[in-house]
Amino acid sequence: MDANTEAAQRRAEEAQAMERIVAATLRVQTAFAALQTHFPPVGEAHPSKFALQTFDAALQELEDAQAAFDNLLGDLLDGAR
Repeated sequence: MDANTEAAQRRAEEAQAMERIVAATLRVQTAFAALQTHFPPVGEAHPSKFALQTFDAALQELEDAQAAFDNLLGDLLDGAR
């Protein structure tokens, strides 16, 4: 693989990793907004198990996406990619 192809592949991997973080962040925002509807002044302070699980899953995906991006950057800085 030539240097231009490798550079393009690295940029594509970086872009995909950032897109994953952005998508995960949006899911966290959406899940948080849904969770807020269960608390005063709108709700009764009794969020559903589903709303809590959805929020937790969104947070976990964001954490995973950030860790994957950190690993990718670390590899790039170390010359492993």
